[in-house]
Amino acid sequence: MSEMESSLELTNSLTASSLPPPRSRIFKIIVIGDSGVGKTCLTYRFCAGRFPDKTEATIGVDFREKIIEIDGEKIKVQLWDTAGQERFRKSMVQHYYRNVHAVVFVYDVTNPSSFQNLPSWIEECRQHSLGSEVPRLLVGNKCDLRESVRVSTDQVQKFADSQSMPLFETSAKNPDDNDHVEAIFMTLAHKLKSQKPLMLSQPAGGENSVRLKPEQKLPGVCWC
Repeated sequence: MSEMESSLELTNSLTASSLPPPRSRIFKIIVIGDSGVGKTCLTYRFCAGRFPDKTEATIGVDFREKIIEIDGEKIKVQLWDTAGQERFRKSMVQHYYRNVHAVVFVYDVTNPSSFQNLPSWIEECRQHSLGSEVPRLLVGNKCDLRESVRVSTDQVQKFADSQSMPLFETSAKNPDDNDHVEAIFMTLAHKLKSQKPLMLSQPAGGENSVRLKPEQKLPGVCWC
């Protein structure tokens, strides 16, 4: 190798090492619903791949994030889960609804009131400029409690259709539904990829990295 080639190689190496770390796009997704419907368990299942050892009521805001890969691009998904009780939420609401890219509404299939309260949660989002133009989906949780189900799929599907939201029914607790829980959030992230969310100057990587191929979406899901 000539002295010029050696110098050029060293220069290129130094230039590459001095470059700033790649910037990963950030998607902020908020998870909303009554207290006790399993919001925290769903976000924990997606980020940690398992059901939490202890489940306690969220006070204020619970925050988790995960690095995913879609079409070769590493993206950071931030999941914000707020307390269902009004007394814990008042001081957090303004910050919670800021710079949101998508909304996940959650109800408990064994608790009819959690479904009946969904219009109030949708209205709260609308009051904070998060209307139907923001990607939204509806999740019925605790499907593992089959004998206790009190909210029919047909009833919820009609409501979801009226709100132009895809409906998913799953269980954050059932280990057999792990792939389904992940697919819910990954499908939403795939929808968001065409948007331009916040940027963060830091390496895009981490232990909780998963990949989603372009064609890997849940069958039968329609984004209206």
